[in-house]
Amino acid sequence: MTTSSLRRLSGFMPAVPTPFTTEGTIDFAAFEHFCALQVAAGATALVVCGTTGEAPTLSAEEQRDLVRAARSVTRGRVPLIAGAGSNATAHAIALSRAAQAAGADALLSVVPYYNKPTQAGILAHFTAIADAVDVPIILYDVPARTVVGLADATVMRLTAHPRIIGLKDATGDISRPTRLKSSLRADFRLFSGDDTTALASIAQGADGCISVASNIAPRLCRDLFDALKAGNIVGAHALSKRFVALSMALASSVNPVAVKCALSLLGLMSADMRLPLVALSRSDRDEFAAVVLNIADVAPEPVCANTRPVRVTGLGGTP
Repeated sequence: MTTSSLRRLSGFMPAVPTPFTTEGTIDFAAFEHFCALQVAAGATALVVCGTTGEAPTLSAEEQRDLVRAARSVTRGRVPLIAGAGSNATAHAIALSRAAQAAGADALLSVVPYYNKPTQAGILAHFTAIADAVDVPIILYDVPARTVVGLADATVMRLTAHPRIIGLKDATGDISRPTRLKSSLRADFRLFSGDDTTALASIAQGADGCISVASNIAPRLCRDLFDALKAGNIVGAHALSKRFVALSMALASSVNPVAVKCALSLLGLMSADMRLPLVALSRSDRDEFAAVVLNIADVAPEPVCANTRPVRVTGLGGTP
């Protein structure tokens, strides 16, 4: 996968969850099957080992093995983007090099969290990572999780580096694509990192979304993006009603608790989380199950013994 092709990347890209067994180990069979379903459904890229993939609870070895497993599925057909961030620059470099060696086509690198660095420190952090690898990097700005945000001026300075090709923006600032597009080179990629504001961001010039909802409804997300880019306002409006309903349902709990519950309802992976996150209670699950099951268009069949579908009262099944 060439840097030039990644500079043309657009559309909805699933931030893939990491399925676990009841023993807490990674369920690689479910993970690989789910990645294959997303590729078949038309995902323009796969994003693994991010927030939705519970990266903070994964060891470096597990992250490497997940990238390898995803690579065995994608086989160069779609870009594979691997989360490789840390609040310690040396550790972020080590994760980035390991992800590249495991087959990642690009990296997703988050603003350092907890340390509260200055913009000068953030600039130095990302520059050091980009200097240490040979694959493109997408910056990740999510101040709700990192406390410190990535200033527009810092983004502009970082785009001078040939390997920094894009920004995942989870600030919720829907005017940001308009501001940045007028100042950045034409091939710099801007992606929404929040489904609830993705449509507004795309309308303001974003190139797509690194999405949680597209795990559940990849075809809906693809059709909605195509309608928006074609200027089909009537069609986009009709599709957006379902997309917004799904996005709000998935935002009802901390990511990725709700999306893993939804995928367990569809029989695609266990809802099990690693502590300190815990799965939704039965009562909370029932509140949004109808929304998820009515909108989902990813294949619902179970893939292995520990990913049986869950029947929910009131939806035609039994508890």
